[in-house]
Amino acid sequence: MTIESDITPTREEKQHPTLKLALELGPLLVFFFGNLRGEWLVAKFPALSALGGPLFVATGLFMIATVLSLVVSKIVLKHLPVMPFVSGIVVLVFGSLSIWLQDETFIKMKPTIVNSLFGVVLLGGLFFGKSLLGYVFNAAFQLDDEGWRKLTLRWGIFFLFLAVLNEVVWRNFSDAAWINFKVWGTMPITILFTLSQMPLILRHTVSEPSSETKK
Repeated sequence: MTIESDITPTREEKQHPTLKLALELGPLLVFFFGNLRGEWLVAKFPALSALGGPLFVATGLFMIATVLSLVVSKIVLKHLPVMPFVSGIVVLVFGSLSIWLQDETFIKMKPTIVNSLFGVVLLGGLFFGKSLLGYVFNAAFQLDDEGWRKLTLRWGIFFLFLAVLNEVVWRNFSDAAWINFKVWGTMPITILFTLSQMPLILRHTVSEPSSETKK
């Protein structure tokens, strides 16, 4: 099975941009709805009561939605991006532990684990002289070595920041506040951070050699 870059669009993704967005945000919205209307869902579908309270019902639905999202992405969009794939694995492992042990801690720590993993991998790669972010972003744009190092360092630190922020929110605020942060807070923060990196990207972009130069 091939895991592709997160930002290299396939032909199918260009044809179905709305579907791509739905697959990325859908599981989070399902999680939000499952927790918000957990009791209603259990009343309508009594079998869900076996999962536990609203947060556990939301977790079970989140796991199903995540798997369906990855399957549809691979079949329809011909693309299985790195980050959602890794995140999906952690969702299944920690979601299963949460439901089995009836302990909300596991699913709440999922973002911490995923973001810490990405952050440590990126920063660890820099320690060994490898700008690993280039393997994900290289197909979308070309940067010089200094640009890749700086961008990798910033993304590595940003992932660790998200991990710490998740810990602060779930440990100090209510379940509702944490879920709202997870659904409506993390994405805008990530988008703003991504946009803030455009000046660096533009400064360090290198043009590809022309066809005549290659000849």
